[in-house]
Amino acid sequence: MESDKDKKGNTVQAVERTLAILEVLAKEGAPMALSDISQKVKLNISTVHRLLNTLICRDFVQQDSQASKYRLGLKAFEIGNAALYTLDIRATAKPYLKELVEKCNETANLVILDGCEVVYIDQVESTSIIKMFAKMGSRGPAHCTGSGKILLSSLSEKELDLLYAEKPLRKFTEKTLCTLELIKKELENIREQGYAVDDEELEEGVRCISAPIRNHEGKFIAALSVSGPTARINAACESEQLVALVKDTANKISARLGYLEK
Repeated sequence: MESDKDKKGNTVQAVERTLAILEVLAKEGAPMALSDISQKVKLNISTVHRLLNTLICRDFVQQDSQASKYRLGLKAFEIGNAALYTLDIRATAKPYLKELVEKCNETANLVILDGCEVVYIDQVESTSIIKMFAKMGSRGPAHCTGSGKILLSSLSEKELDLLYAEKPLRKFTEKTLCTLELIKKELENIREQGYAVDDEELEEGVRCISAPIRNHEGKFIAALSVSGPTARINAACESEQLVALVKDTANKISARLGYLEK
């Protein structure tokens, strides 16, 4: 088993010190003087001052010019709030993922978008011997996954251009769409039909169907997807059963998050 000493050997000292400052400010819950912060984190004042200046530039810390004290900034709040929001989505969606798997016995995934990638934040596995699996926190390319494409469909053309300005669209299989023009055309169809399909675009023999999860403002904040082997998720199943089931489940989760369908 790895000891605490071994773990520290794998970390970056400057990052460790910076995070220690943020943790101290968060625990204190009130503006702190430079000397107090220095004492708490056991670092000299010049080092703490330098790290605080960096945090101020990135809006993670704010300084009261009159009292010369430091407190957490809005950026720290935004990140903490985003983490809590993600946890709230997971808690809300979990029973619906389980219900979906009970109905179709294919693996159900809860996914969010991070730049050009999707991140799997929750999953309920199929009970079948042959099934799809993604480790929590794992990532995948957005342009050739069902969940990624449904989330990309919420972006404007300008946002897509900026997102992929310097990012090559990697080809994974013969079916992968690997030009931005083809992706944009695909996204137009997805917007019209309200769901997305990964038809062996990331991995041969695997098909995925995905629908969006919206917040109270109607914004796409996550995607629900069902993935399985093409032998079970075939074209007929897709059009007659599974699409409707995935969309209905995603809509139920959205409603629980405050979305009112117009």
